[in-house]
Amino acid sequence: MNQRAGAFVKQPTGYTAFIPKPLPPDPLFKYTDEMRYLLSEADRDIARLDGFAHYLPNTDYFIAMYIKKEALLSSQIEGTQASLEGIFEFEANLIQDNIEVKEVINYIKAMNFGIYRLSELPMSLCLIKEMHKILIEGTRGSYKNPGEFRTSQNWIGPSGATLNEAVFVPPPPLEVIPAMGELEKFIHTEDYMPPLVKAAFIHAQFETIHPFLDGNGRIGRLLITFYLLWRKVLAYPILYISFYFKKYKPTYYDLLMKIRLEGDWESWIIFFLKGIKETSEEAVTTAQEIIALKESFKVKLLEHKRISSYAFPLLDFIFEKPLFTIRNVSEHFKISNVASMNLINKFESFGIITEKSTTKQRKIFFNQQFIDILARGTRD
Repeated sequence: MNQRAGAFVKQPTGYTAFIPKPLPPDPLFKYTDEMRYLLSEADRDIARLDGFAHYLPNTDYFIAMYIKKEALLSSQIEGTQASLEGIFEFEANLIQDNIEVKEVINYIKAMNFGIYRLSELPMSLCLIKEMHKILIEGTRGSYKNPGEFRTSQNWIGPSGATLNEAVFVPPPPLEVIPAMGELEKFIHTEDYMPPLVKAAFIHAQFETIHPFLDGNGRIGRLLITFYLLWRKVLAYPILYISFYFKKYKPTYYDLLMKIRLEGDWESWIIFFLKGIKETSEEAVTTAQEIIALKESFKVKLLEHKRISSYAFPLLDFIFEKPLFTIRNVSEHFKISNVASMNLINKFESFGIITEKSTTKQRKIFFNQQFIDILARGTRD
């Protein structure tokens, strides 16, 4: 068995765990023609995405949109059944006690917190642990030491599998802190390795160490965005690479295992660069479609001379809060329920919004066309 990435070592209690070698691997990696081409393409596409963000009409709104999508996709990879609509329902105070939506909301909070902390701290184990604590508090994994590296053995396998039946056993507890220390050293080492390639190494090594009892996949995918932000490859957290990892989920897991079993870093790097390229292109397309949709709604409003002074502010509102009630509009604009209802009825008659649910207490409205664009890849 190739030991380029590390070795499987039998433990005193009888099971075998994988002990990763520190990065970078030795030998480093072979720069194939395909890898050079993909690196050039990925660099170009991620730069185009980041440059595109500078010219968006409402950058903060688009950042929030991308963070929601990445949070949802990353959580879905781990089996969460939440939907984009569920996130918007939570934000509109229409649901409260949905544990799966809570997991996605925590991911959003962890990312926002981490972005803020990056302005004060460099990439560090401290930052990783702080984000982890936010990620799993109040969720199904909240009893699994939030914000602390594990002190017991974990393993990866089918539901109900024992340690001896595991598909993969990460390093034992005593190896976790040394391995994470080596990863932190690698993150901070100044070298000539392209940042996108280095991000690929960081993610794979983190997933191999699996330093927490829960939430490793989500934190590991967060690290990709945070490393690229820290290295200023991205100015904004607008890359949702979990879109690609979810789309090719079996390949994603198989290639991580090939690193451990065969030391095959090259196949993983090629896959990762393809993901950066495809995800960047998809993100630009999504933004362009949303901008075009909003402009088409503006045209519909301008076709009617007698419209409320709140019409265009409401148009902005339904892209920030695409699921809402009459009360949400009344409270946001500080107008009566009657005025809100009249305004909403106009939007519905123009084909801009749709009433999706009616109860005696409230009516729920959706900016459905916007949600359908944003939800692409999350309903599969």
